[in-house]
This record gives sequence, C-alpha cells and structure tokens, in this order.
Amino acid sequence: MTEKLHIKEKLGYGFGDFASSIFWKLFTMFLTIFYTDVVELTPAAVGTMLLLTRIWDSVNDPIMGMICDRTNTRRGKFRPYLLYVAIPFAIVGVLTFTRFDFDDTGRLIYAYITYTLMMMVYTAINVPYSSLLGVMTPIPAERTTLASFRFIGAFAGGIFVTATAAHFIEFFQNRGANEAQGYQYSVAIYAIIVVLTFWLTYAWTKERVKPAKHEKTSIKRDLADLSKNIPWFVVLGACVFATIFSSLRDGSMMYYFKYFVKDQYIPGFGEVTWAKMASVYMTMWLAANMLGVVLAKPVSTKLGKKKTFIGAMILSAVLSFSMYFLHAEQILVIYALNLIVGITAGIIMPLIWAMYADVSDYSEWKNGRRATGLIFSSSTMSQKMGGALGGAITLWILAIYGFQANVDQTEMGLSGIKMTLSIYPGIAAAISALFLMGYKLNEKFMHKVTEELVQKRK
Repeated sequence: MTEKLHIKEKLGYGFGDFASSIFWKLFTMFLTIFYTDVVELTPAAVGTMLLLTRIWDSVNDPIMGMICDRTNTRRGKFRPYLLYVAIPFAIVGVLTFTRFDFDDTGRLIYAYITYTLMMMVYTAINVPYSSLLGVMTPIPAERTTLASFRFIGAFAGGIFVTATAAHFIEFFQNRGANEAQGYQYSVAIYAIIVVLTFWLTYAWTKERVKPAKHEKTSIKRDLADLSKNIPWFVVLGACVFATIFSSLRDGSMMYYFKYFVKDQYIPGFGEVTWAKMASVYMTMWLAANMLGVVLAKPVSTKLGKKKTFIGAMILSAVLSFSMYFLHAEQILVIYALNLIVGITAGIIMPLIWAMYADVSDYSEWKNGRRATGLIFSSSTMSQKMGGALGGAITLWILAIYGFQANVDQTEMGLSGIKMTLSIYPGIAAAISALFLMGYKLNEKFMHKVTEELVQKRK
C-alpha cells in the first residue's frame, strides 16, 4: 500500500469529477438564468428554493456517508455507486432542465421537485466518489496528486460545458427548437457523456485502504467522534465559504454580461454578442482554475497546504473587490482580472480534498476507527451548502436591487449585478481564509500520523 499509483488510475479518478462537474457547472452557471429568463420564475422565489431544498441535503450527505462506510461488496465500499447511480443521475439532470407549460405555481413546484431529486442523486454518486480518494492510497502526497487529477478533470468538464453549451443551444434553436428545448436537448448530450465517464472511473480505480478487521462501527460513535474533530469543523467552514465565493461568481457571470457588458464592438473582432463574451469569460475562468490546480502541488509542497490556501484566498478577495470599479468597456481588464482570480481560486481546490483525507486519517489515528465516508460526505455537503447559499444570495441580491428579467436594468439593478461578481465573492473569500487560520494538521504532524496508521493497519 506504499507504492505509487499508476497514471491510468489517476486519470480514471479524474474522469469522475469530469462527469460531476459537467452537471455542477450547468447548475451553477446556467440554471439560475434558465429559471429566471426561460422558465420565468422570480429571482426571490428561485433563491428561496435553492436554499430550502438544501435543508434535506444537510442531512442527506452524512447519511449517504454512513451508508457507504457500512457497504461491503466484492467491488468495494464506494465504487459500486459509480456503476449503478450514473444513469439515474443523468436522467434527473435532463428533467431539471425541462420546462413544462404549467402556471407560475406549477412551474415553481416542478422546480422544487426536480432540483431536490437532482441533489439527492448527486449525493448518492458524489459522496462515494469523493470518499474513494481516501481509500485508493494511504500516502498523503499521492492523495494530493489524486486531488489534483480530480480537479483537472473537474475544470476540464466545466470548460467543456462553458465552451459548448451556447453553441449546442444555438444549434438546436436554428433547427426549430425553442430556447427551453435548446437547453433540454443540450443537457441530454451532456448526460450521455456523464454516464460513460463515471463508468470509466469505476473500471479504472481500485480500493486499497481497508478498515482493521477488529474495527466496530457505530453511527452514534461516528457522530460523537466527528463532533469532537476540530480540524473537520475548520476545513468545513473554509470549504463552505470558498464555495460561496465560487458560486456567487458562477451564478452572476451570465447576468453580468447580458445586462452590464452587453453586445460590444471590439477592434479586430467586430460586433461581439454578450453571450460569446460570457462564454469566453467562463471558459477563461475554468482554464485559470485548472492552471491553479496544477500549481497547487508545487506551491503547497514549498509553503504547506495552510499557507497556500490562506494566501490564495486573500489575493482572490482583494482582486474581486477591485472588479467592482471596472466599466463595461474595459473588457480586456475584466478578462485579465478574471484570469488571475481564477488561478488563485483553483489552487485551493486540491488542498481542500487533501485536507479532508488528512482529517479522515487524523480521526482514525485519534479514535481507532475509520469513518471515511462520513468525513468525506461533509465535503459534498459543504460544497452544496456553499453552492446553495451562493446561488440564493445571488438571486436575493438581484431581487433586492430591483432586477427584472429580459429588460434594461436600472442603475441600482446594475450595481447589484456588479456586486454579485465582485464585492460579495470577495467577502466570502476573506472569511474562508480566516477559517483556515485555525487548521492545525501540518505536514510534519501528518507524516507521524501516517507512519503510525500504516503499522496499525498491518
């Protein structure tokens, strides 16, 4: 169990987040504007829905984690879920981006039902996938590498969506589909790809870290152990606010370009639509995130995970604040700041997952029992909590500032749109950095923990 993983297995693990990220980016970047501008729901109603549907999620994720910890099959604890949940995941994703001609109340109820189901199947496949990192290898450095592959896959999936979604929708509309059908047919294409890539993750990975044979599991004790795990609370808080930071940006990009930047004449390119500029912006954001993921390993090796995370989040906050003062015509500066913030935001992503793996080992070292699924379920819980809060805050801000869909915005409305891409994400990034200042599991301590656990597992 001390040998390095083969490149094929690392790629296989990365394919899993390629699949997850396709739908996740559809949700964070396109779903809110789909609800407000296509389904024609009010921003306040959608924001409330995004938040309320996560109440069940806050319970759902730890439950799924404990189910995974108690799963024992010849295929492993976590891998079977990738095989069997992939198709339901794809089907519900398409239904979420489907509009029916119900009345206002009916459309809102349908949104509640499909979005709740979507988050449930997301949990059912993503908690096992996330937990898989903790049992593929016991080596901390290899886990950081796996986390990097994971997020390269994640950002590759996101870039695939941002680079193609507008073209897919336009393709179907040019062939007679309306805007709602354009979304639905496009998501159906992504759904097929999601199933195939999850199955590749199942086929190319292996579970190696096994709990000790004498280990007894108890839900009550697992929860009691978790309640005393201070590093878990620290990473959870940092992750929630880091996700709010990203979700605020993701959810506001389309609004920012549609209503603030608008169509522009750009020398050398001619008249460029807001949709194409937004597509380039979102793709640059994710490409920069990917570059940050690649930089995470060398930078954190030199500075340590904690210092790297805090420094990246503080820089993200400062640069985000500065974006509020830009004018719509400063498109090159808008893109340049987006690139730098994207790199700093990308650096933290592998570190979060590597720290969750460290927290899992710390829990086993301290308590004598493993609860990988429960601890890693908190990662998806924090991701969804942060995503829900970020999405809800975005829409509530738009509602407070008087946003009206498909019309020119007032000065106050434009200010609200700008703040959802700059000031509020900057605040979330700063809070995330503050949380991680309390993280105590440094590299020297975790080296000792790893060595002792290897002996115990033997």
